[in-house]
Amino acid sequence: MAKIRNIWVTGERVADFGDLIAGGKTLADSVSVVVFADGAQAAEAFAAGADRVYVVPGQDLLLEDYVPSFQNLLAREKPRLLLLKTSKRMRLVAGRLAAAAGTGVITDVTALTLEGEAIIGEHMVYGGSAQRLEKSDGGLCLALVGGGVFAPSPPVAGSGEVVQADFVAPARQAKLLERKPIAGEAVNLAAAKKVVGIGRGLARQEDLALAERLAGALGAEMACTRPIAEGVNWMARERYIGVSGAMLKPDYYLAVGISGQVQHMVGVTGAKTIIAINNDKNAAIFKYADYGLVADLYTALPKLIDLIREERVNRKE
Repeated sequence: MAKIRNIWVTGERVADFGDLIAGGKTLADSVSVVVFADGAQAAEAFAAGADRVYVVPGQDLLLEDYVPSFQNLLAREKPRLLLLKTSKRMRLVAGRLAAAAGTGVITDVTALTLEGEAIIGEHMVYGGSAQRLEKSDGGLCLALVGGGVFAPSPPVAGSGEVVQADFVAPARQAKLLERKPIAGEAVNLAAAKKVVGIGRGLARQEDLALAERLAGALGAEMACTRPIAEGVNWMARERYIGVSGAMLKPDYYLAVGISGQVQHMVGVTGAKTIIAINNDKNAAIFKYADYGLVADLYTALPKLIDLIREERVNRKE
């Protein structure tokens, strides 16, 4: 497959978009990374495979305050494609960069391919119920890409060119008064090989312990549907799978008490094997599952945990 000359990649932290650097390598001859304020991130970017790192200087600034500097850099260097790691703040940055460049943004990208000089972006529309292809024939193309679309590469002892960019002060700058850490969990579902997903079939928050026991027996990560994370707040937002959440490609995905709405299932279409447990034989999840069990999860999970543990004991014997 033909490649374009250069792709640019950015996000809030290099640790969050190492997969985009790896994905960029499949599409371009070289990958340039843009980091803000902290030039120390350059080493991390090179370890993830970057060929060049642009450092936009500044202290005690909000991410949005770097946009004029970024606009100036894009206008000068004229990259063909800019990949941005999806987050609320990067959506805002992407919109402002696109408006300044007179172009658009492909959001919620699930795949990127090349067709000659054209860039083809595939993304979800109508809440994940359909896919749309968008084509960029020339000029700057911006794409917001979430986790799980590209597989990260193992760290390497890489190095490259570090370029200090010019700082362009914003016309109106917000005053930063204080920084506070956001409560959350450090979990990389996109890299998990086994995942147990929980839905509203679970009656109470205390019952999460049962699902956690199953995940522990399997050596799997815990995940959930959007209502669990953003409705009843039983699990962290980082564990939500779906259209605007994590996109998974595990070897096994075990869906427990999940109805199977398309907004959730688009997040696990990359799973090699989907196993579903639901007490409703007509649940949509069974249309997607490779294996399905119609049963009450409160009866099925304890038995399944015992069987897994028994199998492990027998293997040791």
